[in-house]
Amino acid sequence: MAFRTTVTKRTPPRESSLTDWYTGADFIDSYEVALPPAYTVDMRVIAQSVFGKPTLWFRALLFIRDIVMARFNVKTSSGLRQSGNEDKINFFSVLASHSDEIILGANDTHLDFRLSLLVQRAANGPSRLSATTVVHCHNRLGQIYITVIAPFHRMVVISNLRRAAANGFGHE
Repeated sequence: MAFRTTVTKRTPPRESSLTDWYTGADFIDSYEVALPPAYTVDMRVIAQSVFGKPTLWFRALLFIRDIVMARFNVKTSSGLRQSGNEDKINFFSVLASHSDEIILGANDTHLDFRLSLLVQRAANGPSRLSATTVVHCHNRLGQIYITVIAPFHRMVVISNLRRAAANGFGHE
């Protein structure tokens, strides 16, 4: 029997440690997908399965984004990989990690963003993984940036969650 990989939009979870970030956010979205039955939670394995190996089409989008945004002194993906925090999942800095949640993010001149991957355990039915993105813009460039990339962001998050679910979130 194939594991169900349906990704659905949801209200940002109140259980997330990002709830303080929700207030005044310029952009916020949240999606969820079921975890496999009897899944043993390891947030780093989950984060790696969702963001660790980007698809070719995402890398192409990122390449274009880096070329355009470098002109505005915004960090490129390679700049993010090399900056500050040594603890990373791909180019995302790991800002916090708990037993049921990992927070990734970055601060830049145009905006700050946080991304939460949160496991919500269910008494009946499958546990769920929520991916919540919160953005606070610092200036007009940040507002334009998030407006332009929002549709692509949604495609990437949904695609990555679906792909990670189809691959069992890194577990055999």
